[in-house]
Amino acid sequence: MTDNTNPIPTDLESVTEAAEVATTWMQTHGMDFAMKLVAALLVFFIGRMITGIIVRALRAAMQKAEVDKILETFICNLVRVTLLLVVIIAALGTLDVPIASFVAIFGAAGLAVGLALQGSLSNFAAGVLIVLFRPYKVGDWVEAAGVSGSVEKVEILTTVLKTGDNKQVIVPNGQIMGSIITNYSANDTRRVDMTVGVSYDDDLDKVRATLNEIIAAEDRVLDEPACTIAVSQLGDSSVNFVVRPWVKTSDYWGVMFDLTETIKKRFDQEGISFPFPQQDVHLYNKSE
Repeated sequence: MTDNTNPIPTDLESVTEAAEVATTWMQTHGMDFAMKLVAALLVFFIGRMITGIIVRALRAAMQKAEVDKILETFICNLVRVTLLLVVIIAALGTLDVPIASFVAIFGAAGLAVGLALQGSLSNFAAGVLIVLFRPYKVGDWVEAAGVSGSVEKVEILTTVLKTGDNKQVIVPNGQIMGSIITNYSANDTRRVDMTVGVSYDDDLDKVRATLNEIIAAEDRVLDEPACTIAVSQLGDSSVNFVVRPWVKTSDYWGVMFDLTETIKKRFDQEGISFPFPQQDVHLYNKSE
């Protein structure tokens, strides 16, 4: 009689041995790994909580100092990302992850990306410098990189300007920091520089007195510093006066336009002339 009972397969014995090995490893190392995992999670969540506290404190301090809203957001986001990166690295270190290897990999990847995005990184670095040194703020009228306009936004890579005719111009931060920046709104006061030409036949004392009366009647002109009215040049066709009143920065264009119109009307009333460029040509008859 044939025995049909099959012996235990060899594969089943291997599986059993593997299970025993796994059970032994879990008993030996499982608790240690679980403790490290819990510690890593604690580091991550506590670190994220501390990051939030630091960012909120920084935001409150910047709001108290009345820092521009866009600059406030830029700095807070940059600090948050940096601190979270530090927290993640610390959590991985708790799990005995070889941080050096990750740093090397990220460094190589960062180098490759940096070479590919040199212009963007340059603009980013310039944006950080703008935030730190604040050569201008939102609302200032500036001239930089060959463009002039009112600052609307200061972003990570670019600055957005609005021109006087309401065009939006986006300028890379790298070009701005690499050029001369003229901020017309940085100070509370500005000097209006005007040149007024009169005829050589006009009474200079009368011209000076008339200009003084015009300046004194303009309420937006500041008493200090005093306005300068003086003869600056004896031109080809005119005697040129410089008129330099000081005004609030916000009144600059209004005062300049109004004074130009007022000077023309008042000079017409006083009989003071504005000479046109002219040349005297003398003809001589030479007898043969």
